Order: sequence, then C-alpha cells, then structure tokens
Amino acid sequence: MNKTKGYHAFRLKPGDDLREALEQYVSDNAIEAAALVTCVGSLTTATLRIADESVTRTLEGPFEIVSLVGTLSVNGSHCHAAVSDREGRVLGGHLAYGCTIFTTAEIVIVALDDLVFERLEDGETGFRELFVRRYRST
Repeated sequence: MNKTKGYHAFRLKPGDDLREALEQYVSDNAIEAAALVTCVGSLTTATLRIADESVTRTLEGPFEIVSLVGTLSVNGSHCHAAVSDREGRVLGGHLAYGCTIFTTAEIVIVALDDLVFERLEDGETGFRELFVRRYRST
C-alpha cells in the first residue's frame, strides 16, 4: 500500500454526511493511521450514540460542531463529536452516520506515517478495539 503522509485539510459542503465523508477521504488517500486535529462547522442533523447505549439518537438542528476527535484508518475509525444547539447546550457521543453538514465542516487530520491502526475483537471488552503496530515498508 502506498501510504499518504503528513497533514491533510479539506472542507465538507452542505448535505455531506460527516462520518461517510471522513471514511471516504481516508479510503481515497490510503491512510492507515491518523488523528483528527480539528473540525469546525455546523450540522442540520446530529446522529450520535451516547455512552453505554446500543442505539443512536438523531437530533434536528442546526448545531455547531464544537469538538470532533478520533482515530482514523482504512481498517476502521472511531470518532466522538460534541455539538451545541441554539441555546448553547452541548451533547456528545460516538459519531454515527446521519450527521448532515449544514454550512461547512473544516477538517484537519494528521497521518501517523510509521503506524498502522487496526480494529480487532478484544476478548476483554467484547468490542472491536484499537490495536497499533509499526508500519514496515516492503
């Protein structure tokens, strides 16, 4: 795999799905390990899975994206978002499909050139968890 290195910056437009777009960008650029550095923007709809819940909540906005953090990889990603409503109330959780961009999302990620992120079943937690290994070029 030809690894894409360094920093990446891009903008999403109205109607884009935030999670789908992140995954597509990582796939298109063959990114095996990256961290979200920043994301600012807004959503018309926020779909989040709250801690210790098995279902997602879909909320109608508009919302400001006040935080988006996570690990990204072609092998699976894990992101958490926090959004604020018109009253400034904040809700956060696991980023799910269905977070629709309102006006924009400005995103910066950094590719971690010497690492590979994988998501493997963890017998202790019962979830697909992050496993990190060093990249070896062939």
